[in-house]
Amino acid sequence: MIADAIVALLTLILLEVILGIDNIIFISILSQKLPEKKRNKFRLLGIGLAMIMRLGLLALISWVMHLELKLFTVFKIEITGKDLILIAGGLFLLYKSTKEIFTRTETDEEDKAPNPKKNTFGLLMLEVLLLDLVFSIDSIITAVGMVDQLWIMYVAVGVSVIIMLFASKPISNFIMKHPSFKILALCFLMLIGVALIAEGLDLKIPKGYIYFSMAFAFLTDIIQLYLHKRKEKKEAVRQLKKKNEIIASPHADNVD
Repeated sequence: MIADAIVALLTLILLEVILGIDNIIFISILSQKLPEKKRNKFRLLGIGLAMIMRLGLLALISWVMHLELKLFTVFKIEITGKDLILIAGGLFLLYKSTKEIFTRTETDEEDKAPNPKKNTFGLLMLEVLLLDLVFSIDSIITAVGMVDQLWIMYVAVGVSVIIMLFASKPISNFIMKHPSFKILALCFLMLIGVALIAEGLDLKIPKGYIYFSMAFAFLTDIIQLYLHKRKEKKEAVRQLKKKNEIIASPHADNVD
């Protein structure tokens, strides 16, 4: 019995961490719109509020499960409260990620200093809360389907958020340091948005396929980054050798 509970707990923690990566990516991208001194606070607050929201939804578990009840039918598709939230969240993710990709590829807006009037801390945090709500409801309903013990869900949420808090800054710095990974991260969000809409319309896309595609694309970008750095290193060595050869040349000190 104890062994089963431990396995369920570890499995749920892993699931929560995987689902939390979406939050970290979204929060990391939004944080770049703020002055540098506010970015770390924004990340920590966004993840902390996600934990509070999930714990609160666990306390309202009966209400959350009522979201699975049918509200109406469209083209023979039964729509529930959860479906409406997932569809709205998916559309919001598609809109935000598409807009960010356009901004970074077709305009020079990303090179400008953050506009404090346009990108207020509170407004950006509101966007994070909206996505936290979508991910939290999906996560809680998934958790309820996996385990029966409420304490396992509470522990899994708490542990996963602690892991996310420690991982958020390195992940954010890595994504923002490499331009190609910024676009890749935004494409991930688009993929998650499509998956949320599909799930809301009862078109089940196995999450394993989604995360495998994301992992494969990430690995490909890592290999390209490694090859690029290797090429730069070889070029630097070649230039250094050329410079040393010029210095060592017997004609280097000749003056006409």
